Amino acid sequence: MNTRTSLPSQGSDQLPPGTWKIVSVAAVGSFMAQLDATIVNVSLPDLVATLHAPFSYIQWVVSGYLLALALTLPLNGWLVSRLGGRAVYLWCFGAFTLTSGLCALAWSAPSLIVFRLLQGMAGGLLAPMAQMTVARVAGRQMPRVASAMTAPVLLAPLLGPVVAGAILSIASWRWIFLLNVPVGLAAFALAVLFLPDDRHDERPRPLDLTGLGFLAPALVSFLYGMDHVARLYGQATLGASLVLFVLYVRSARRKGDDALIDLRLLRAPAFSVSAIIMFLTNGVSFAGQMLLPVWLIHACGVSPERTGLFMAPLGVGMMCVYPLIGRLSDRFDARDLTGCGALLSFVGTLILALLAYNGLNVVLLALALLLRGGGGGAVGIPAMSVGYASIARPDIPMATTALNIMQRIGGPTLITACATFLGWRLATIAPSHVASEAYAETFGLLALFHGALLLTTRFIKSSERKR
Repeated sequence: MNTRTSLPSQGSDQLPPGTWKIVSVAAVGSFMAQLDATIVNVSLPDLVATLHAPFSYIQWVVSGYLLALALTLPLNGWLVSRLGGRAVYLWCFGAFTLTSGLCALAWSAPSLIVFRLLQGMAGGLLAPMAQMTVARVAGRQMPRVASAMTAPVLLAPLLGPVVAGAILSIASWRWIFLLNVPVGLAAFALAVLFLPDDRHDERPRPLDLTGLGFLAPALVSFLYGMDHVARLYGQATLGASLVLFVLYVRSARRKGDDALIDLRLLRAPAFSVSAIIMFLTNGVSFAGQMLLPVWLIHACGVSPERTGLFMAPLGVGMMCVYPLIGRLSDRFDARDLTGCGALLSFVGTLILALLAYNGLNVVLLALALLLRGGGGGAVGIPAMSVGYASIARPDIPMATTALNIMQRIGGPTLITACATFLGWRLATIAPSHVASEAYAETFGLLALFHGALLLTTRFIKSSERKR
C-alpha cells in the first residue's frame, strides 16, 4: 500500500479505503500489551507454588513487566525515523509473541521474570505505535477511528483477571502466556498485509544516547519510586528520577530536534494542554479503579465477587460513550466536549465521596460509576486529537512518545497520592470514623484532581462551531 496516496492530509474530511483494517490491526497489538499488564495477577499464587519462590520475588513478574513497558518508550521516535512505523510495529509484535511463548516455557522464577522483562520491553512500543499509526491514517478524522480502537484497549486491564480466572479453572498458568502465541501470529500476518509502508515518510535521526541515558532510567525510577514512596528507598529513587528528568530537559533543550523527545513540541499550547489532560485523565481513572474496590471490600463489607459486579457500570459508561465520540466530535467543539466529560466525571466522584461518608447505596453507586465511565470516555480522545492536530505530520512519532509518557506516569502518580493520603487518614482518624471520613476525604482528594482536569480542558482553544 502506498502511503502517499492512501493517507489523508491533515485537512481531509474523508477516510481512505482500508482505514478500518489498519485501525483493527493496530488495536490488536495495543490490546494484547495492555491485557498482559493484569492477566497475570490472578495466577500469582500458582506461580508461588509451582516455581517455589516467595511472593515478594514472584510479584516482579508483574512489577517488572510494568516497568519494562516504560523503558522502551523514549526510543519510539528514533526507531520510527530509522525503520519506519510499520517495521517497528512488526518487530515489536513478533518479539512480544516470541517472548510470550518463552514465558510459557519458563522453568524457574528468575527465568520467568527475565522473559517478562523482555515481553514488557516489546509490548511497551505496541500501544504508542498503534496510536501513531491511527493518527497518521486518520488525519482530522482521528476521533472517529480512535473511539473504535481505544475502547477495547482501555477495557483490557479490566478483562485481564476475568480471562486469567477462566484459563486457570481448566489449565495451568502457562496457558495464560500460550494464549498470546496463536493470536499474535494471526495478528502479525494481518499486520504484514494491511499496515502501510511508511519508510519514505521518515527523516533519519541520530540516536540521542545522552538523552536515552537520562530519560529511560528516569521513567523507570519514577514509576518504581512512586510505587514505593512510603519507604525510604522509594523516596530516594523518586528523588533520583527527578534529578534525571532535570538533566534530560537541559540536554534536550541544547540538542533541539535531535533530542530523543523534542521539547519544542511543548511550545504549541494545544499540544501542552493535551499532554496535561492525558496525564490527569489516566491518573484519575487508575486512582479511581484502585480506591473503589478497597472502599467496597474493606469499608462496606462487600465480597470480592459482588465488588466486580458493582463496578460493572464503569465499563458500561465507557462502552456507551466510545462509539459516539466520532459523531460527537463532528457536532461539538473539542473544548465543550472534553469539558462536559470532565464535569460528568467530577460529579460522579463527588457522589462517591458522599456515599463513602453516608453509607453505600447501590443505585447511587451505579449512577456515579456511569458518570465517571462515560465522562472519562468523552475526554481522552478529543483532547488527544487536538494535540495531534496542532503539530506537523513528520512530528507525529515524537508527539506519540511524549503523550504516552505523560499517560504512563499519570496513573502511578495519582494512585500513589490517593493511596498515601488514605493511609495517613486511616492512621490518624479514630476507628469509629474511619470508614465515614477517611474514604470520603480520599474521594474528595480524587475529586480535586478531577477539578484540575475540568479546569485544564478550558484551556483547549475553541474552534469554529461544527455542524
